[in-house]
Amino acid sequence: MFKSLEGRSVIVTGSSKGIGRGIARRFASAGCRLLVVSRHFGEASAVAAEITAAGGEARACAADVARPEDTEAMAAAALAAYGAIDIVCVNAGIFPAARLEAMTPADFDLVIDTNLKGTFLSVSACLPALKLRGSGRIILTSSITGPITGFPGWSHYGASKAGQLGFMRTAAIELAPYGITVNAVLPGNIATEGLAGMGADYERSMAASIPMRRLGTVADIANAALYFASDEAAYVTGQSLVIDGGQILPESLAALAAT
Repeated sequence: MFKSLEGRSVIVTGSSKGIGRGIARRFASAGCRLLVVSRHFGEASAVAAEITAAGGEARACAADVARPEDTEAMAAAALAAYGAIDIVCVNAGIFPAARLEAMTPADFDLVIDTNLKGTFLSVSACLPALKLRGSGRIILTSSITGPITGFPGWSHYGASKAGQLGFMRTAAIELAPYGITVNAVLPGNIATEGLAGMGADYERSMAASIPMRRLGTVADIANAALYFASDEAAYVTGQSLVIDGGQILPESLAALAAT
């Protein structure tokens, strides 16, 4: 399974750490050729070096997905390196906390520009190359926060992640005639550097609220993205897959206590 991915050219935005790094490494292990994208070239280069050291093929690219000139340069870099773009993993995202009473228009715009407009810009820049292939794959990293759940301080983040799914559904319709699928993974609480920054107490409380009693791993998300990118998922488009260990299922903590 997934042998169809060997030799495919893959762009992963926001792949210098966390889920994006995990996605990049997993695709490389499946024989794909990676463009590792981060706002900071040094960080992207470090992940590309990890992939090549493990026997994979990867190049680094610096791009801020909120800037159209950067996403255009990103697409050009992939074409220069590999001659094609087969798969685009739109993963770049930020989640600075700000409650509504303190949130400024600049705070809101910063998150929307990166998470939502960055989705549009990344897809738009790669679209001409994807259409040429006739079997392109676009995988968005959304979240359970926004489309399904909420969390204080993340109204702007939730709006951006819910917006990605609205974008996905119409994009899937428009791009289907070209053989391009558009799908999304919705991670729950995943053990990453960002989550670790919220403190050990937060991690413990989150794990306790998940039926599987553990946080997810970046590999859990990367494997789902790999499926959406494969030929085996050629008839799947406009869909979202929740990967959260059952986090959204209990109606209350009492439901978990009863297990």
